[in-house]
This record gives sequence, structure tokens and C-alpha cells, in this order.
Amino acid sequence: MTILNQIASIIGPERVLTGKDAAPYGTDWTGAYTCTPLAVLRPGNTQEIAEILKIANATKTPVVPVSGQTGLTGATLAQDALMLSVDRLNTISDINVARRTATVGAGVILSHVHEAADAHDLMFPLTLGARGSAMIGGLLSTNAGGSNVVRYGSTRGLCLGLEVVMADGRIMNLMSALHKDNSGLDLRNLMIGAEGTLGIITAAVLKLKSKPKAYATAMVAVPSLADALDLLNVLQDETGGGVEAFEYMPRSYIDKHLQLFPDAQPPFDASHDVNIMIEVAATADRDAIPGPDGKTPVVSMLENTLGDMLENGRLLDAVIAQNEAQRRSIWKRREDAGEVAFFGGTFVNTDVAVPLDKVAAFETALTPRIKAIDPDASEVIVSHLGDGNIHHTTYISRNDPQIMDALVEAVEDVVEELGGSFSAEHGIGVSKLDTMKRRKDPTALDAMRAIKAALDPNNILNPGKVIPSA
Repeated sequence: MTILNQIASIIGPERVLTGKDAAPYGTDWTGAYTCTPLAVLRPGNTQEIAEILKIANATKTPVVPVSGQTGLTGATLAQDALMLSVDRLNTISDINVARRTATVGAGVILSHVHEAADAHDLMFPLTLGARGSAMIGGLLSTNAGGSNVVRYGSTRGLCLGLEVVMADGRIMNLMSALHKDNSGLDLRNLMIGAEGTLGIITAAVLKLKSKPKAYATAMVAVPSLADALDLLNVLQDETGGGVEAFEYMPRSYIDKHLQLFPDAQPPFDASHDVNIMIEVAATADRDAIPGPDGKTPVVSMLENTLGDMLENGRLLDAVIAQNEAQRRSIWKRREDAGEVAFFGGTFVNTDVAVPLDKVAAFETALTPRIKAIDPDASEVIVSHLGDGNIHHTTYISRNDPQIMDALVEAVEDVVEELGGSFSAEHGIGVSKLDTMKRRKDPTALDAMRAIKAALDPNNILNPGKVIPSA
């Protein structure tokens, strides 16, 4: 029997896709990474995945796990490999209201978790533009961030337990709902963010949070990023840490958004250099129930804070959403960032993190270096300012690999000088392997290689991703 026949006997021949049936899986959302997998496998449970990996490990056949294919770094590139889709592991088996957890399969789409939690007046706070297609397995594998990290943390901070199939087919059961578990090495967090190189995540126990009873959402323009951080700190103090999103969209981003979406409304009547999207959420009745004047307290708080800053010149303009439609319009402007970044010719896209007070320094230091490399280049930035994550895109004058490499290294240089990280929330995949080799601490790389070799000695799990060769 061939390897595909062996696998077909386990999951059924209709679940082993080849040729034209497998072709749609060979291109990711970006369109930049294409491949022809040996086959696409669609197992229906953890045991079937375990049996597949036993066969793959015995035959030293590479296996690349895939979920919603919304990644940006080529992490699911699977040329001549078995591409293992978790899309059929799509069951939400439990919503535990008392302990506020959701037990889900790796193939559950993020928006479905949102809907299931919402039915119990709870929320799963991870949110991002691809929530309608991104799956839990991929979000965990990349330790995805999103727009609410400022309050709730990245995906790693929202997961209590995991089920993982190891390279040799053994199933590791870490499906705990415990908030404290000090029983040895933290294998759960080791698997989260490993992009399927150490094991295949099949299920998870996720943290749920209180569903906000009211939101205050606004677009504001400030004279500088320093003023924006002052505003963030004031709002955090006023709300007891209730700021859910604090997103920076400079003039270049707003202009490009309006170019791509001509029916969209500009945030203000006049254009400004520093535009911030703010969302504050209230879970307590005292902040969410309208008073005798009909105003929601959390909205009044935001109005008063912004009004004070307008009076003393620390704020240039402000527009507060008056209804849900206006709130969604504000959010759409930010969630269109993927389309904005990938629109406009040849570009270099980076995803970095710097300390919160260094975002302005990043811009100031990087622009002249970009112009020195390519005088005709232009830039667009959008940033999760509340956690220091910057998405920087440089549109270059011509498709020249040397220019592209030089621009990536220029970004790396600035990030390193500012004490930042070259990868914030998109993962490593293949696109950042060279950066890992150049910038990651050599001892850390050796430790990663040792862990990979110990857990996957035949190097079958997503080979060639995340960890550069020695």
C-alpha cells in the first residue's frame, strides 16, 4: 500500500484530496505562497490524526498542519508534503458558564466561538479582521494578537489547556481548565506559537470573559504620539483598565484607505497626521446603564476626558460613535488594514513590536533609511498602539530583491536599536527565517533546534518553518 492508501483506509478515500481537489489549499490568503501538496488530508478526530502521524513518522513524510489559511508568513507552505487540515475538528463541545471556559476543536472558526460565548452573555476577547475564517488551531499556532491585546493579551494568555498530537502519533493531553498548574515545564505555552513544528494542536480550553454591557468608541486626532500615550494612560486610570482597543492610523493610512474604499467616510472633516481609534468597554451596570439624562456613563466619561483634552490643546479633533452602526464603521476602517497593506504594487510588509513610547522614534528613525535605499519608496503604518505592535509596509519603486532585502534589514536595525522584536503577532513561517538567523540570540536558536530535534527527530512536522537551519 502507498502512504496515501494507508491514510485513506483510516479517514476514508474521500478525505484524501489530490490534484484539482487539493489545488485550492495550495494558495494562502496573501497569494504570495503557492505550492502543490502531495495530498490534503481531512481527518475528523484526534485519533485519526494520531494514526496519520504514526504513518508519516515511520515513512519520514513531512506533514504541514493547516486551518483557515489566513496567515501572512507562508507557514502553511507544503510543497510535496502532506497538508493536514483541521477543518473537520470544528465542534464546540462545552461552554462552561460557571468557570467561564470554552472547550473547542482546532477547526472551530473564531467567529463561531464569539457567537457561542455571546449566547451565554460572555465573550472570547480575541478579535481580528479574519475572524470569519481564521480557526482556533491556527490562532494558537501563531499566538495571534489582534486589536484587544491591550486589555486581554495575545492568544497564549487566553488559553488554559491544549490537546496536541506529537510527531510520533502520541496524544498529549493538557486539556486542563486550571488557572494555576506548576507541575513541571510549561508545555502548553511551548506549543502555542510553534506553528505546528513541535506538535499538531487538535483542541483547546479557552478563557471567556464578561460580555461588555456598553461601549464607548471614538476616533480622535492628537498633535503627537506622546499625546496619544498620555490619553491612553488617562483612560486606563479612569476606567480601571477598561481600554479594549487603542489603534494608531496615521494620515498615510487614512489616505490609502479612502483610495481603496472610496465609499468610506473620512474620520474627520479635516486631515490629521495622528489618528487614534479608541474603544472603552464597561461590564458594570454603574458604567453601562443610562442615567436620567439618557447618557451612558462610560460614553459620558469618554466625552468628558476628550473634552478636557480639546480645551487644553492636547487633542485636535474627536468623533464619538452615537450608535452601533457608527461604531462598526469606525472598526471597519481599522479592520480593512490587510487589504490596505496589500494594495498598491510591490511592497515589503513587516510586523514588529517596540516599547509603547518608542513608536514615534521608530517612524522618525526608519523613514530616512528607507529613502536612502529607495528614494521613490512610500510608507504606510498601522499600529496596535496600546501594545506597541507596528505593521509597517513599504511600497517600493521596482521589484528588486536586493532593495527588498535591504529594506527588511533597515527595519530590523531600527527595531533592534529600540529594544523591540522583529515579530509581534504574525509568526515566523518562512518569510522571517533569514531575520531569525540574523537577529535572534544564537543561544536561543540552539535551544529551539534542540527542542525540535527532541520532539520531532525525523523533522516531519512543518519542516523548514520558524527555526532556521544551523
